[in-house]
Amino acid sequence: MSAGRLLIVDDEEDIREILLFNLENEGFIIDTAASGEEALEKLTPEHKLILLDVMMGGMSGFRVAERLRKDNIQTPIIFLTARESENDMLTGFSLGADDYIAKPFSIKEVIARVKAVTRRNNPVVEADKKKSDIITMGDMKLNIISKHLELKNRSIILTRKEFEILSLLMQNPQRNFTREEILQEVWKEESYVLERTVDVHIARLRKKLDEYSVYITNRSGYGYSFNDPKSIISYI
Repeated sequence: MSAGRLLIVDDEEDIREILLFNLENEGFIIDTAASGEEALEKLTPEHKLILLDVMMGGMSGFRVAERLRKDNIQTPIIFLTARESENDMLTGFSLGADDYIAKPFSIKEVIARVKAVTRRNNPVVEADKKKSDIITMGDMKLNIISKHLELKNRSIILTRKEFEILSLLMQNPQRNFTREEILQEVWKEESYVLERTVDVHIARLRKKLDEYSVYITNRSGYGYSFNDPKSIISYI
């Protein structure tokens, strides 16, 4: 059984070949593109992940990611880049990236991170669930299974990280989560991720929640929480 279809985007042929060879050995079906423009043409809904080089001739990896997110294409992205500055990493995550791997990289590390992202993006649903699959609060509904958010009958598209943060907060109303705790819950083993990354994702999430953004509060010294003193959050 295939582990899933991936799209590798890099303008260096040797890197494409190394990644293709090793990831195919892990059971993945691989497509490749030598430019951002070619990647946009080849990407399909079947692709479970994009390994995307940042610095390419023509359209950069950041520009490709921006284009995909503007078109509401939420395929997970792992950036491959020689740029390791904090601002570059935050730029990548602000564009909805799921991971960030610096060159030169260990192929074992790439394989481990690819598997981690694809596994998180396709979780196994437990048959015996104690809570309902939908959390409601007024006109706000979050579907845990379909990863779907609805506000006043409007569908709101969230990136995977945005969904996981909102799900964590809504399933634990009034509980304060520090940035470190959110990193542990949402990014898990990705210890290289900066705490500021949490603030970037929270800011994006609040913008999408519109008037409901006030329910995500930040208490100095305690962290983020989901609160609505005038309403009752219920599981249905």
